[in-house]
Amino acid sequence: LQDTTSPNLICLMAKATSSQAWLWHRYLSHLNFDTINLLLKNDIVIGLPKLKFVKDHLCSSCELGKAKRKYFQTKTTPSSKRRLQLLHMDLCGPMRVKSINGKKYVLLIVDDYSRYTWTHFLRSKDETPEVLIDFLRLVQRGLHAQVRIIRTNKGTEFLNKTPHAYFASEGINHQTSVARTPEQNGIVERRNRTLVEAARTMLSADM
Repeated sequence: LQDTTSPNLICLMAKATSSQAWLWHRYLSHLNFDTINLLLKNDIVIGLPKLKFVKDHLCSSCELGKAKRKYFQTKTTPSSKRRLQLLHMDLCGPMRVKSINGKKYVLLIVDDYSRYTWTHFLRSKDETPEVLIDFLRLVQRGLHAQVRIIRTNKGTEFLNKTPHAYFASEGINHQTSVARTPEQNGIVERRNRTLVEAARTMLSADM
């Protein structure tokens, strides 16, 4: 006789009761029902009754334990209307391997309007306020434009008194992203990843 667990006959099996279905759902670490039926077809689980398992309601434990954070939608156009209106900033590091000059941090700055990117290599986080203020003074003079908004995470290098006082004196609005939500400063986060991947690729090609 043909095996009753063959794919052609699985649909002819008796339907498991609701209590049986959810009992095996819990036994198999809250496995989804399609996979449970697939295990049955292939006779993989010892003791699994030859019944068709159907989900008749949602599992509250699965909803809680398997919940995923909703992704942020990608913006197709910049939020700003001109250069330097909004700058995204992030400090990457420490890198596992220092540069020849002993630097292991990278301060990344991206203009929201043009997507132009500046990189500054630092030996320590403590250099961030001085390098940042020097950059802002230079870029504003060079482009004859005023920086209006700076967006960063809540790293201490951006929140200490020195940059805070400078932002206040220049009328710059400092916005910070919510903790564990890098998407709110996603432009510079993605650029950060792009630069790191490019560096790894070039190093790999030279080996």
